[in-house]
Amino acid sequence: MSITTVANDTLIRSELWSDQIKESLKDELMGMGYVQWVDFPDGQTWTVPSVGEATIRDYVEDNPIQYDGLDTGEFQLTVTNYKSSGLYITKKMRQGSVYAARLEASFVPKQQRAFAEVLETDILDLAGGGASGGQTVSDLNLINGAAHRWTTSGSSGVIEVKDFAKVNFALKKANVLGKVIGIVDPSVEYQLSTLANVISVDANPRWEGVIADGLTSGMKFFRNVFGIDLYISNYLPAAGATRTGAETINSVTISSGGVCNVFFSSAVESPFMGAWRQQPEVEGEYNKDYQREEYILTARYGLKVYRPENLAVVINKSDQIA
Repeated sequence: MSITTVANDTLIRSELWSDQIKESLKDELMGMGYVQWVDFPDGQTWTVPSVGEATIRDYVEDNPIQYDGLDTGEFQLTVTNYKSSGLYITKKMRQGSVYAARLEASFVPKQQRAFAEVLETDILDLAGGGASGGQTVSDLNLINGAAHRWTTSGSSGVIEVKDFAKVNFALKKANVLGKVIGIVDPSVEYQLSTLANVISVDANPRWEGVIADGLTSGMKFFRNVFGIDLYISNYLPAAGATRTGAETINSVTISSGGVCNVFFSSAVESPFMGAWRQQPEVEGEYNKDYQREEYILTARYGLKVYRPENLAVVINKSDQIA
C-alpha cells in the first residue's frame, strides 16, 4: 500500500486555523487628559460667569472720579453628544465556535476602546474651529496682536522651526506661560526630520543624534523644539470649516491635505472644557426572543473651547512627504 499526497489528498487538511485571533494595532490616546472635566447633577447646560478687568484713568485734582463698571459675560457648555455601541453573540454561535468565549470576552474592551477613539477625535476637533471650536476658520484669530491660527511658514505647506517660535510668541502675548504641549500629525515629524537646518549637526549642535535615533520615542518627541514637547496623533482634524483639508489664512492657501496641529500650555487652565452627563456605561442581557447575549455601551457629554487664548493652531500640508 502506497501513501502519497496525490492518492490520499483527503487526508491532508487544506486549511489550518490558528488558535490566535489577529487584533488591529492600537495607538496612544492623550486628548482626554488635557480636558478640564466638570460634573453637574441635572440640566443640559453648564454656565460659568466671567468678569472683566478694572479700568485705570488719569485723575485731575478737584474733579470727580469717573466710575467704570466691570464687563461681565458667561461661558456656556451644552451636552450635545450621545454615543452608543451595541454588540451581540447568538446562542448558536456560542455552541458552534471554538472562538466564541474569547470573542465575547473582547466585546466590552473593544467598545471602550472605540468610544475612547471617538472621544479623542471630538476633543481634538475643537481645534478645527467652528461653533464649539473657539476659533474662526480662515482667520488669524488675533489675541493681543498675535495670530493664534496660521498656515505653516515653509514652502508648499511644510512646517518650519520658525512656526514653533511663533507658537511661543502667540501664547506669551496672551499671558499664557508655562510648559507648552504640541499635538501634531505624523507628517510634522517627517517634515522636521528632513529639514536641512535640523539634520545638519554642525549648524544645530543641540539636534545631535537626530539622524541616528530619529525624532520620536514611542509617541513623544524626545527632543523638544523651542521648549515645546511634541506628541504624535492620528486624530487631528482636517483644516477648513467642513474639514476638507483646504483653508486660506492671510492670503496663504493650503489647497488639500491640511491638518490642524494643536498647541497649548499645560501649566494653566486647559483650552478645552468637557462635561459628563453620563460617563460610559456598559449593560448586558440575554435576549430570549432572539436567542442571543447583547452588550451595549452608552455615554453623554459636551465639549467646548474654554480658553481660546491658550490655543494655537498651525496648519501644515500632511501629504508633503517626499
